[in-house]
Amino acid sequence: MLFHLRMDVNLPADMPPDVANEIKAREKAYSQELQRSGKWRHIWRLVGEYANYSIFDAGSNAELHDLLSALPLFPYMKIEVTPLCRHPSSVRDDDA
Repeated sequence: MLFHLRMDVNLPADMPPDVANEIKAREKAYSQELQRSGKWRHIWRLVGEYANYSIFDAGSNAELHDLLSALPLFPYMKIEVTPLCRHPSSVRDDDA
């Protein structure tokens, strides 16, 4: 199942920079692991915002929830999820 996500990050202003940097490093490593596995299929930065649009490929709502809640930045995120399905006019074979 494909899911379109908007993820907005809001780190506390009083978070020490070294703590923020450590969380961001773990986030990058985990997100790249998910991308390599095919679970996180696409990610785009939103210009001028600490936010992204992403496409996830998860087997169920529960799997998506587990993937997202394991993100190190999850406690500081607002996430909007839209389930997707293949459009009948699509010419792509890999967008199921």
